[in-house]
Amino acid sequence: MTKRAYKPVILLLFLQLLFCSNQSFAQAQSQSPIQQFDDRVLIDLQNTRTPAQTDVFMFLTKTYRYGDIGIPAGLFIGGVLGHDQQMRQNSLFVASSTAVSYGLNLLVKTLVKRRRPFIQNVSITPVYRAGSYSFPSGHTSSTIATATALSMAYPKWFVIVPAYLWAGSVSYSRMYLGVHYPSDVAGGAVLGVGSALSMSFLKKP
Repeated sequence: MTKRAYKPVILLLFLQLLFCSNQSFAQAQSQSPIQQFDDRVLIDLQNTRTPAQTDVFMFLTKTYRYGDIGIPAGLFIGGVLGHDQQMRQNSLFVASSTAVSYGLNLLVKTLVKRRRPFIQNVSITPVYRAGSYSFPSGHTSSTIATATALSMAYPKWFVIVPAYLWAGSVSYSRMYLGVHYPSDVAGGAVLGVGSALSMSFLKKP
């Protein structure tokens, strides 16, 4: 089996492990040390909220779509205007990585069906009430996929640092706003990295 062929297999194994582990997770949420940690972190965060910080994190959380769409679109436009085939190809790599993370995130959410923090624990008060299921964080998986693919395509510090600062800020905002647990964010990050790695065959060297 070639090195490229291993990447989709690794991603599939991760998903299988994820599904199996969360079958028992759903049955024992309240007793789980992870659940207790998740609850404690969100309650601590909500107790330190200020109006100014909340405005910042609401703004950051809304940037995920602009980045997920704008980054590959910008690469494509730049590649067309600059007659740069590598940039056009890398726009496809970034867009495909993000799209795969979207699809896998919806699939995992449907299978796991983890309730949102404010539904699971009445002591958690969100800034707003998000819909759908909680695990994994879709904002995290898509922004991490975008940042990872972009960093793989252009492995320079001035690309990697801003990309991951943006993705990390969006991810943190989901916890601050009380709509995702830390473990949701961690799961989304793993899914995002895995999505980018699985599509790396599209990257133009």
